Amino acid sequence: MGDAGMEPTVSPPDSTAQQDSLVSMTDVFLISLIVGLFTYWFFFRKKKEEIPELPKMQTVAAPVRDSSFIEKMKKTGRNIVVFYGSQTGTAEEFANRLSKDAHRYGLRGMAADPEEYDLSDLSRLSEIDKSLAVFCMATYGEGDPTDNAQDFYDWLQEADADLSGLRFAVFGLGNKTYEHFNAMGKYVDKRLEELGAQRIFELGMGDDDGNLEEDFITWREQFWPAVCEHFGVEATGEESSIRQYELVVHTDVNMNKVYTGEMGRLKSYENQKPPFDAKNPFLAQVTENRKLNEGGERHLMHLELDISNSKIRYESGDHVAVYPANDSSLVNQIGEILGTDLDTIMSLNNLDEESNKKHPFPCPTSYRTALTYYLDITNPPRTNVLYELAQYASDAGEQERLRKMASSAAEGKVHPNAIHICAVMVEYETKTGRLNKGVATNWLKNKVPDGNGSSSMVPMYVRKSQFRLPFKPNTPVIMIGPGTGIAPFIGFIQERAWLKQQGKEVGETVLYYGCRHEREDYLYREELARFHQEGILTQLNVAFSRDQAQKVYVQHLLKKNKENIWKLINEGNAHIYVCGDARNMARDVQNTFYEIVAEFGNMSQPQAVDYVKKLMTKGRYSLDVWS
Repeated sequence: MGDAGMEPTVSPPDSTAQQDSLVSMTDVFLISLIVGLFTYWFFFRKKKEEIPELPKMQTVAAPVRDSSFIEKMKKTGRNIVVFYGSQTGTAEEFANRLSKDAHRYGLRGMAADPEEYDLSDLSRLSEIDKSLAVFCMATYGEGDPTDNAQDFYDWLQEADADLSGLRFAVFGLGNKTYEHFNAMGKYVDKRLEELGAQRIFELGMGDDDGNLEEDFITWREQFWPAVCEHFGVEATGEESSIRQYELVVHTDVNMNKVYTGEMGRLKSYENQKPPFDAKNPFLAQVTENRKLNEGGERHLMHLELDISNSKIRYESGDHVAVYPANDSSLVNQIGEILGTDLDTIMSLNNLDEESNKKHPFPCPTSYRTALTYYLDITNPPRTNVLYELAQYASDAGEQERLRKMASSAAEGKVHPNAIHICAVMVEYETKTGRLNKGVATNWLKNKVPDGNGSSSMVPMYVRKSQFRLPFKPNTPVIMIGPGTGIAPFIGFIQERAWLKQQGKEVGETVLYYGCRHEREDYLYREELARFHQEGILTQLNVAFSRDQAQKVYVQHLLKKNKENIWKLINEGNAHIYVCGDARNMARDVQNTFYEIVAEFGNMSQPQAVDYVKKLMTKGRYSLDVWS
């Protein structure tokens, strides 16, 4: 074999036979190797599959425990939890006050953000003795939940949980000038009862158009006696203090760890990272700031924000939120009155070590930064704050004065890289003779584009809205927006123009706009005239309320064109949009639609009201209003 291997050409037949033999042996070897490897892999694989089953990894369960308010209440000895749905902070403040009230009755409370907890744990609250869940729920926009209560709202809608062991009470925060007054509070109160929970005190409904603070105090004064009766407890006589934080002044601190106006992540304005939201706003540069009105005392402005490279996407009708800064002269004035070095670095630390909210605003920071970016220093303080301040006043006269004060007190398609804002500057004299300036609008007024862009940056984010154009472009739209209520409709019209350019069939686009004087505050006059001339805007109806002896408003023009309005609604399935003042305009416009529907639809007044309500339910009558 060795010879054959050395000299294969000597005898061809022998060489061929040996080669066949070699191939056969190779096949056997390969088959054996493959079988061996398969067998090894098979048993090895079996072992690998069994390994994860042995330790039973528990890492997945950890976040559930962290999000359980029940476990936290047991750990800290609490029996009352006060959840808050808050957009501007008022509901959160009320929740904190209620949770602190509890100790007066030998109970312990905690305020909780529903966004941070698993609300399905409500079914377990009965595991805690004398337990109670209170809900301070604000209504946002047109009957919507606040951002932090959205998940809770979704859960309530889908839940089939048994809450028969849950005791609860609800206080709603709303505004009667809105169509869906206190919708969120009403829904939570009704839905919890449907799921079997026991209401221990009636639903409270605060009205911000009246006196929200007084509404809350009145409800609270009756709520606690009901709690005492239900649980068989009595007041201890101890007064609760709103003091929740401890002041710590830092003399030696690393300035790289000091907040300078950021809303969430430290240095987030220096190192911007998407996604951008309320806790991580995008610094958008102002590329245009122009005055819209030609005369009059008011200052109406149009601003454009550059959102290039931000990955922010928005649609016509969405809301843009900006974080303004307080007037620096007012901040300095406060520093002088208090005799404080505003550049002192400090922290306000929560006295409740178990609270998820360690500070009322990002800390450590300076007094100047807190007063400039984090605190509301222009609105009158609430009654309870004034009473609390009175206790600390060293001057008897000032103490009495504080007590008296307390007692009376689409563009997304057309401009994908820019957001446009229309605003009117707020400025008025208070009862005390002080000139009060709107924080956001006065701050925006001074955001003028410059060469380096540093002084014209605006922290902002986009909040999604239900104020949307119809899905089908050929659906007619009727838009009613006097004053700055025109803002979303400029976006709507631009989007309809863009759709038309894309070859889409666009339905009738009708606008009812109003202002005081044609020559003073007719906003976007040139743009609207151009859209009308080009046929994008089918009808342009403008009411100048003070250019004649008798005032003319948008509702008067609606009545004038009532036959056409009814035809668009009844035959064309038009969508109606109302934007602007909630207190008078929106109500008067809605009443006008009741009249038109009753007259041309041959309906009684109650039937007409029901008809319009159904339009709202179907998304064909949308409001974006404010008071």
